[in-house]
Amino acid sequence: MKNNFAGPPIMKKEVETKRKRALQCYIEPVLMYGCEAWTISKQIQNKLEATEMWFLRRMLRIPWTAKKTNERVLNEANKRRSLVRTIRKRQATFLGHVMRRGKLEHLVTTGKFEGKEAEEDKGRR
Repeated sequence: MKNNFAGPPIMKKEVETKRKRALQCYIEPVLMYGCEAWTISKQIQNKLEATEMWFLRRMLRIPWTAKKTNERVLNEANKRRSLVRTIRKRQATFLGHVMRRGKLEHLVTTGKFEGKEAEEDKGRR
C-alpha cells in the first residue's frame, strides 16, 4: 500500500529549496562549462531552454505525460528562465576581458588586420 502522506507544507518547501540549490550549484555550472566560447544559434538556444525546462520538471516531479505549459511549470518553481541569459552575460564579460588583453586577441576578435595585403586590397576596390 502506497503512503500518500506528503508531510507538512513546510517540509515540502524545504525539499524544493534544496532541489533548487542543487540545480543551481551542481547542474547549471556543469551545463555551462566553456559557454563563453560558444556560438549560440537559435536551434542551440531552443535546446538549452528545453534542457532547463526538463531539469525543472524533474525537480518538481512533473511527469512528461502531464499537460502543463512551460509558463505554468516556471510559476510552480517560482523561477524565471535564466540559463540563456546567464550564458549571454558570461559571453559579454569574456569579450570585455579579451578586448582589454593584448593586441593579438583584439585583432582576432575584431578581424581588423593591418599589413601589406590589407593596403593592397584598399587600392583594388
